[in-house]
Amino acid sequence: MDALTRLHRSLVGGGGDEEEEDLPEESILGDTEDLCSLSQLQRVYAFAACLAAGLALMILSFIVFARPIKFAVMFTFGNMLAVGSTAFVMGPQKQLRMMFDPVRLYATAIYVGCVVLALIFALWIHDKLLTLIAIICEICALFWYSLSYIPFARRMVSDLMVKFCDTEL
Repeated sequence: MDALTRLHRSLVGGGGDEEEEDLPEESILGDTEDLCSLSQLQRVYAFAACLAAGLALMILSFIVFARPIKFAVMFTFGNMLAVGSTAFVMGPQKQLRMMFDPVRLYATAIYVGCVVLALIFALWIHDKLLTLIAIICEICALFWYSLSYIPFARRMVSDLMVKFCDTEL
């Protein structure tokens, strides 16, 4: 029995192997350690591979920039891969908890909404202008969401934008 399993059982209250079937599921995701038996090194490799694939898709999407629908699909899936890659490092449950933390709730909702809108505009409506607008909003929402992980970054960017956009002298 590995150390993570023993730690989890001690925190949940389970003692031996005979109680393994009686453990209650604490959340909708249940016990992620039993579902994902990756070692720490394998998790780092999976994170790096997922992040590299996401960044590669985002970079390669600029090759087809002249075709906004293909660009939007490649860029959005690359974006989702890159953001989702952190689930390998911290686990999907913790990542979802952090994403829906009250500090990040609005940024997460706007980001997810822009991702969904970009895919809808690209795959079903086939409107290039709306797709590009959704992609620009997606990039801005991801930037704002990422700033929430850096202390005082949102405040600093907000203050800079007010200074740059202020027309009064």
